[in-house]
Amino acid sequence: MYADYKILAVVPARGGSKGVPLKNIQPIQGIPLVARVGHLISELPEIDRAVVSTDHDEIARIAEASGLAADWRRPPALSGDRIGDLDVLTHALNETEQRDGQRYDIVLMLQPTSPMRTAAHVRDTYRKLIDEGRDAVWTVSETDSKYHPRKQLTLTDDQLGYYSQDGGQIIARQQLDALYHRNGAAYAFTRDCLVEQRNIMGANTAGLITEDMVSIDTPFDFRLVEFLLADKH
Repeated sequence: MYADYKILAVVPARGGSKGVPLKNIQPIQGIPLVARVGHLISELPEIDRAVVSTDHDEIARIAEASGLAADWRRPPALSGDRIGDLDVLTHALNETEQRDGQRYDIVLMLQPTSPMRTAAHVRDTYRKLIDEGRDAVWTVSETDSKYHPRKQLTLTDDQLGYYSQDGGQIIARQQLDALYHRNGAAYAFTRDCLVEQRNIMGANTAGLITEDMVSIDTPFDFRLVEFLLADKH
C-alpha cells in the first residue's frame, strides 16, 4: 500500500508466443523472464498483491515459485495474439478481487519481456500516478530522431516517397519535436481508468521518461539483453 492506495501487480504471460516459443519462461542470466518479475516485485513492499495472468501451467508453476500468485488461468478467449491489454488487465483485476474479497485501487502491468527494468522504475511509476492524481502512467523513452515519422519513407509499387508531406524539408534534427515510445518497463492505472473509462490511456495520462531499454521479442533480443546487463555490472 502507498498513501492508502492498495496496489495490484499483474504480470501478463501467455504461453502462445510465436517469435520465441514459451518466451516468458526463457532465461536471462539463468533466470526465467517471468521469475525475474516475481523477484523484482519482492523488492517493492508497497505492492499488496502480485498475480500472473497465464493460460499455461508451466509458466504458472515458475511464476508461483518466484512469488507470484497463480490461482487461476487466463481463458482461451483472452489468450490469442490479438487480445488487448485492457481485457487481460480487467479480467485479472476481477478474478483477484473476487478471490481476495477486496478492492484494489491501482493496477500495475509488468510484462516479463522487459527484463532491464529496475524496482525504481516501477516504484516511480505508481508513485507518480498517485502523487499527481493521474489516471495512468506509462514509462517511455525518447525516440531517436532517425526514427521520427517526419523522416520516414514509403515504398509503394517500387516508388520511394516521403511519409510526411514536408519530409523533404527536414535537414537538421533540431527541426523535429521530441517524440516518445513506450518501453514496457512499467504501466500503472487507476481502477477507474480500467473499469469505468475502459482505456489504458485514460483522460489524464502521464509519461515517466526513462532510459531506453530492450523489449524482448526475438532470439537476438535475448542475446542483446544478456550483453547489456553483463556490461552494466
